[in-house]
Amino acid sequence: MTDRIGVARNASEGQAEPPKRIGVVDTTFSRVNMGELALDELRKHPRRNELEVRRVTVPGVKDLPAAARRFFDQGCDAVIACGMVGPEDVDKTCGHEASLGLMWLRCKFGKPLLEVFVHMDEVAPEDEKGLFKVVDNRTREHAVNCVLMLLEPETLVKQAGTGQRQGFEDAGPVRL
Repeated sequence: MTDRIGVARNASEGQAEPPKRIGVVDTTFSRVNMGELALDELRKHPRRNELEVRRVTVPGVKDLPAAARRFFDQGCDAVIACGMVGPEDVDKTCGHEASLGLMWLRCKFGKPLLEVFVHMDEVAPEDEKGLFKVVDNRTREHAVNCVLMLLEPETLVKQAGTGQRQGFEDAGPVRL
């Protein structure tokens, strides 16, 4: 699915700048529709007119690297890879393997690839609202970070050392 959020215009020349392409890939294993959360946040972004967003859904986290690779092969400038990792040892191993695949792609393509993984045991098993809060916050904040990496890298430089966290409250800078 491609969601053409908008087209940027070069005011001085009156010509359309090509939009930055972002691929969003999520999984059916996740207990929350993380892809839709990312898309929703990108649609709300003040610079949404400069983005073209594509989305695909795969079964699980180990399928994320191949889908991300396809997005890069199709000309995406960045990818947001969303997935949930279960609490069992086998799930954690699969999450680690998927993470290694995503790291390899970052190195191979030299492009932003944001890994938005939520481990189901980050909150108590019975805390469904808490789990949703972590998923929602982490996914949305990474979507914003993706736009900043592509269009406003200086904003991230200004945030260096401020203890930003995705999913939980920010830690803040060290106070001496």
